[in-house]
Amino acid sequence: MGVAPLFTDSRRLFGPSLWLDAPGVTLEVPLPHGHNSELLRGWAGRVTWMAAAVGWPNTALTMRRHARGTTLAFTAPPTALMAATSLNEWSLEAAAEEYLIRYDASELEPERLHLDQPRALARLRELIAQEAETPPEDAAPIADRDIPIVLVTGSNGKTTTTRLIAAMLRASGHTVGFSCTDGVFINDEAVERGDWSGPGGARRVLEDARVTAAVLETARGGLLRRGLLIPRADVAVITNVAADHLGEYGIDTVADVAAVKAGIAAALGADGTLALNADDTTLREHPPRTHAQLAWFGSAMTDPTVPPIAEIPITMEGAAEYNVANARAAACVARALGLPAESITSTLREFGRANSDNPGRLERFDIRGVRIWMDYAHNPHGLQALLSTAAAHRATGRVGLLLGQAGDRTDEALRDLARTAWRAGPDRVELQDLASYLRGREPGAVPALLRAELMAAGARADQIGTSVTEEAGVVALLEWARPGDLLVLPVHALEARARVTELLQNWT
Repeated sequence: MGVAPLFTDSRRLFGPSLWLDAPGVTLEVPLPHGHNSELLRGWAGRVTWMAAAVGWPNTALTMRRHARGTTLAFTAPPTALMAATSLNEWSLEAAAEEYLIRYDASELEPERLHLDQPRALARLRELIAQEAETPPEDAAPIADRDIPIVLVTGSNGKTTTTRLIAAMLRASGHTVGFSCTDGVFINDEAVERGDWSGPGGARRVLEDARVTAAVLETARGGLLRRGLLIPRADVAVITNVAADHLGEYGIDTVADVAAVKAGIAAALGADGTLALNADDTTLREHPPRTHAQLAWFGSAMTDPTVPPIAEIPITMEGAAEYNVANARAAACVARALGLPAESITSTLREFGRANSDNPGRLERFDIRGVRIWMDYAHNPHGLQALLSTAAAHRATGRVGLLLGQAGDRTDEALRDLARTAWRAGPDRVELQDLASYLRGREPGAVPALLRAELMAAGARADQIGTSVTEEAGVVALLEWARPGDLLVLPVHALEARARVTELLQNWT
């Protein structure tokens, strides 16, 4: 049996994170090394000694155990994070060599620090000086603009909530910059397309001199890979937390997910506001620790700026309960910003009347009597919410569902998605292979696993189809459908959505 690598990931954190309260670096150490106390003590001792030797006397270290190993992290000056990663890796390798721990060294960098401590220290000082003279481009701090800044995170509803808040700010007279899963926008102008829900999107918004208010979707991935880079925010909101992306970066439970999302509070001062969903059990029972004020939104909360639910288009007369929550979240944030009540209420009454208001989120089409909903629902929590809305609008027709998932989810997460889909009682499920989201799996592997779980849950073979692309899956469902049917189309990739939208608009 082969030996494991010494570490599986080494990265810089430019701001506060799940592991540290300041910039620093992390290593992901796989099992069995994560449970070797000698190795961990050796790593910690070397980091402490070398950090002091190069003039970093207040370095804070942390070790966080998880299901697949241990995350080793320590704080370091933001101007020397590349050098700090070299120190981190050297400390672990030198400890492994001292305690004769076997590991696979094939992936280690040839130019890594020499194991001899004096030589390593001399080279480390050189790296620190070089980095100070020529900083990496991605290490530049994000500017702190003197404008209202809102951070939006959560497992689901981030983009809709971001767009709603942006619309409320526009209605109040602001030139709004916002970043989200679909891109970077200045008012209605798309200046970047793609997933810009990380620090790059925040940087792009805050560097635009036209922007007088910023709304920044802040996704889990950026917080875990790079920490929180935004230096300051006035309001932050957590829409909800759910079991998604478990198994990545040592995140194994919903409580872990909540802890990651709570990281946005680090940008809030004592005069800031953290808005939380009172209907979310995890957030309600374990609210994040913060110096900021807490503002709650939820079904039991009264808000005079929120009109009757039937008057809010995105809620589909209340059937889309998740959009009821998103509307309340946006209103809560807008009130915390001090926006006029009329701007909040009028936006909620108008937003969502056209598909262009919220592209990719509960877009609705009607083709020859077949109703079609296209949405981003990308995890069991989001899919269940979407299918519950579909059940309320099913009428007498049949329901067809397009189903697929990225390959980086665990087998159990994929099975859970299939079970969630089948519990909603669809008449046909068209499986799709997401070519741009294989993420380590072989083509056809995800649909095969979904099919097996659907059949285990009671689906017949003739109720399940498989298509190689989203467009092919949509065509198969359109050819199956008849007037009165409802087709539910979760489409994930931005490019695929554009192609599906064109297909639907031209279908005859």
